[in-house]
Amino acid sequence: MTEDGAIAWIAARWGDARTSKLRRYAELVTTAASAQNLVAPSTLSTIWSRHIADSAQLLNFAPAKWTHWVDVGSGAGLPGIIVAALSDNNVSLIEPRQLRATFLRECLHYLDLDNATVVHAKAGAAAIPPADVVSARAVASTGQLFTMSHPFATKDTTFILPKGKSAQSEVADVRRQWHGMFHVEQSIVDPASGIIVATGVARR
Repeated sequence: MTEDGAIAWIAARWGDARTSKLRRYAELVTTAASAQNLVAPSTLSTIWSRHIADSAQLLNFAPAKWTHWVDVGSGAGLPGIIVAALSDNNVSLIEPRQLRATFLRECLHYLDLDNATVVHAKAGAAAIPPADVVSARAVASTGQLFTMSHPFATKDTTFILPKGKSAQSEVADVRRQWHGMFHVEQSIVDPASGIIVATGVARR
C-alpha cells in the first residue's frame, strides 16, 4: 500500500474531515520525533501506510456495538489516537511512560478528541471501566497482554492484536494456557502480516 493509497483508503471509508485530523496527527508525530523516539525514524516517510492505515484497519475487526476501546501501551497513539479520530466512542490510552503520556494528551487537545482519555499507568494497575475492545501494537506477547489486561478485560472483550509474521505461532503458543476463540486476519498493509482477533478469553 502506497502513501497516497493509504490516505485514499481512509478518506473513502471515514470522510475528509476525519482524514484531515489524521493529517494533523501525522504532523504532530513527525515534529515530535526529533525529541523522542515515538516511531522508528525510518518509517516516518511511510507514516500513512506503515502506521496510520495499519492502525485504522483494526476497526474492521471490532464488534459492531463497541463503546469502550482500550489501547495498551499506546506510545505514539497507535492505534489509540487513530481509533479515537475515526470514531465517536470512548477510547482509553494506557501509557506508563511520562513523556509519551504527555505527548498523547497534547494530541488529544490539539485534535479536539474529547472521546479519548490518557491513563498514565501500567496496564495491570489501570483503574478503568471494562473494555469492549483491547488493542496493543508492539507491546508484549499475546499471553502477556491477556495477563496485563485483567483489570479491564472480561469474557466479552475482543482483543485485536497486530502481530506481523509471528501471528500464527503466537496463537499456537497462547492456546496452551488460554481458552478462547482465536483467529488470524491478514493485514491490508502487508499481506505477510497477521492480526490476532480473540474473544471469550480465559485462563486454562
